[in-house]
Amino acid sequence: MASSSNSLSKIMLANDHITKFPLFLPSSSSNLHFPSKPTFKHLSHNPLPAEKCSRTSTKTKVSFFPGFLTNRKDSKALKLKEELLMAIEPLDRGADATPDDQLWIDQLTRKLEAVNPTKEPLKSDLLNGKWELIYTTSKSILQNERPKFLRSRVNYQAINLDTLRAQNMETWPFFNQVTADLLPINSRKVAVKFDYFKILGLIPVKAPERTQYGSLDITYLDEDLRVSRGDKGNLFILKMVDRLYRVPR
Repeated sequence: MASSSNSLSKIMLANDHITKFPLFLPSSSSNLHFPSKPTFKHLSHNPLPAEKCSRTSTKTKVSFFPGFLTNRKDSKALKLKEELLMAIEPLDRGADATPDDQLWIDQLTRKLEAVNPTKEPLKSDLLNGKWELIYTTSKSILQNERPKFLRSRVNYQAINLDTLRAQNMETWPFFNQVTADLLPINSRKVAVKFDYFKILGLIPVKAPERTQYGSLDITYLDEDLRVSRGDKGNLFILKMVDRLYRVPR
């Protein structure tokens, strides 16, 4: 019985009580009108009025400039992602991070959040699927107080927006799981209501009432990377691993 209790407390994930839930084209020019190439006769006898020249020049600039800005923003986001992933790689999902490392990761993450391409993640299909946790500040997930051989080596989280369901999964050595309902607060923030834990991936246990609720803010989302912040300040960074995975009901 003590063993089951320890396993159950290990996956109490939401924030204070359950901190382990890591909810871890340039513009087309086809509309521009370019007149046929004028002859010298046209230029000498029928000059284009100055005001028309001004309007044509302005139209050309408007068509080009937004595309330039889009490419520039995409390039900046890609560079920030590469820098963030390189900084995360040697930190064992955050288990080996010093306070200085944590500060540096947080600063890089905030820069990436500032160029978030998905302003309403809870309305985006990009959120659906199975994600792998690659960095967190959550002590309950990292389990640094345990010997390494007793720590979960890989953590996943799956989300399905059509059913508003989520699932957290641990791998070796315990394979614990927890499922939850998602309750949207706004277009990027959800409340989380856990319903069932699975001890060793097999034994279902109804979530105790004190562990049922938490909330999560999704602050960055693209095709392969997601950043979330819990209501107690924990940071979660995840990468997409299976777009087709479905959360059990």
